[in-house]
Amino acid sequence: MATQIRPNIGCSDAEWQARLQLAACYRIYDLLGWSESVYNHISLKVPDEDGAFLINPYGLLYSEVCASNLVKIDIEGNNIGASKYPVNKAGFTQHGYFHRHLPWAHAIAHVHTTATMAVCSMEEGLMPINFYACNFIGRLAYHDFEGVTVRAEEGERLLANLGDKNILMLRNHGPVVLAPTLESMFIQQWALQRACEIQLATLATGRPPIRISDEVVAIHQRDLREVQVPGSRPGETDFAAWTRKIDRIDRSWRE
Repeated sequence: MATQIRPNIGCSDAEWQARLQLAACYRIYDLLGWSESVYNHISLKVPDEDGAFLINPYGLLYSEVCASNLVKIDIEGNNIGASKYPVNKAGFTQHGYFHRHLPWAHAIAHVHTTATMAVCSMEEGLMPINFYACNFIGRLAYHDFEGVTVRAEEGERLLANLGDKNILMLRNHGPVVLAPTLESMFIQQWALQRACEIQLATLATGRPPIRISDEVVAIHQRDLREVQVPGSRPGETDFAAWTRKIDRIDRSWRE
């Protein structure tokens, strides 16, 4: 296999590695069917730089995102790098507020998948009726729909409603998943997507679902760490596996 040459975009080695990881994430989301035309967004903090983040170029499909065309922005969403592309500032309103006020939230994703939006549009939200849902019961926050997220003052309510959780279900809209690492964010997004898909499939049968008790949910959440690969970080092995898959399909995300 030919060695790929790193483009000269004037960034540190640490930033380049972050760019590769985020570009891979966009391609994985696209492969899994989680993209939404040129909309939605995944942002990642630039290592060792305060207030600097990477995000997708507004106007490109996720399948077109690569390491070099990611946009480097500040906390206000202003382009502070060499990219020629704009940023969807309307979409970054929520990201910017969370990045500003939550030092641990280095990776943030917001999606409009059919399954997660459908569950966000249900009065009860995610229900304790399947394996993956048990990962999240009692660990999700909810925020009522206020229209397209473009007003900075909504950020205060987003943060208040998130509270001590790391996933905010925007009612009638879609989830925001926040995490200290991109791998951790990804595996939570994956499990949440599965939980929502299975909930919709279960309710579509027209039969009453079997609700899982609070006691069993607590045991499930306690024992989740037992299924992690020893010595790995949350989501690390899953993200690596999907990265290998997109590499077999198309390595242009590394450019």
